[in-house]
Amino acid sequence: MMHSEQMGPDMKKCVDACLAAYSMCEETINHCLQQGSEYLDPAMMRTLMDCADMTRMCADMCMRMSPMSKDMCTMCAQACDMAAEACMRMENDPQMKRCAEACRACAESCRSMSGIRA
Repeated sequence: MMHSEQMGPDMKKCVDACLAAYSMCEETINHCLQQGSEYLDPAMMRTLMDCADMTRMCADMCMRMSPMSKDMCTMCAQACDMAAEACMRMENDPQMKRCAEACRACAESCRSMSGIRA
């Protein structure tokens, strides 16, 4: 039996949200690099990189049904909240706004999987 057959709908939703946020963070990092100095705030770049790594790892752990996935979802929600906040500092940029939205959706899904409330 494949893991996707064992994975419940909430877990699948969380994995999908994590992968979407991961992809969006990577795209946004590239976008920032192309935009130049105004977008190259080291703290923001680190936050986006941390979120990209965290969301990818969280998706991996959830897909393999890791016993640590609940704890990982808690940490992932925190990383996503931080990335969304960082992106919204440039809310007039459509890419930054899309990234913030993807990160918020992931944070919400991860909080649901971990059992914590916003």
